[in-house]
Amino acid sequence: MIDTPSGNTGEVNGPANGPANGPAARRSDASRSAILAAARERFAADGYERATIRAIAKDARIDPSMVMRYFGSKDGLFAAAVTLDLRMADVSQVPPAEVGRALVSHFLDIWEANEELTAVLRVAVTNKAGTERLQDIFRQQVVPVAARVCPDPEQVVTRAGLCAAQLMGLALTRYVLRLPPVVALAREEITAWLGPTVQRYLTAPSP
Repeated sequence: MIDTPSGNTGEVNGPANGPANGPAARRSDASRSAILAAARERFAADGYERATIRAIAKDARIDPSMVMRYFGSKDGLFAAAVTLDLRMADVSQVPPAEVGRALVSHFLDIWEANEELTAVLRVAVTNKAGTERLQDIFRQQVVPVAARVCPDPEQVVTRAGLCAAQLMGLALTRYVLRLPPVVALAREEITAWLGPTVQRYLTAPSP
């Protein structure tokens, strides 16, 4: 076992146990990494409700009590496991009339390369922890992009929300529900259909 509640082989917290970057600290880091990797796979495969701390601990080859010690709760573990960077494009370098298409293309790149986003979306539709995580991603990473091109600062959040509705709807139907007509669309077709809609949400005059 990597760690025990008694602390005999646990984390390093002071000089008596050696330097903070010593062997015990490295074991602690390895434990956390193993738990997070196992959690991502379980959440993606089973969804939030069905994934259990015990199953995740078993996959990580660590005692379940240590999962709770590191992350406090299943919600805490989920939040840590799905910390995501959408790597939003610098739209200041994109011609204003092409921002919508650029964002749709970027989201397709991210969704098709990152299964964690699919896991977040699965959880978000049924669980508060998932909903809050997805809202964090929206506030921290999507709203700033809208702020760069929106013609009215007071409408930034609204316009970003409308963009998210389109992009999250696409992700839900293409990658989670896997509706055949949506799955069958080529990337170029999706960009051609949704690009102008996202562009209108970002830059068109308010109706």
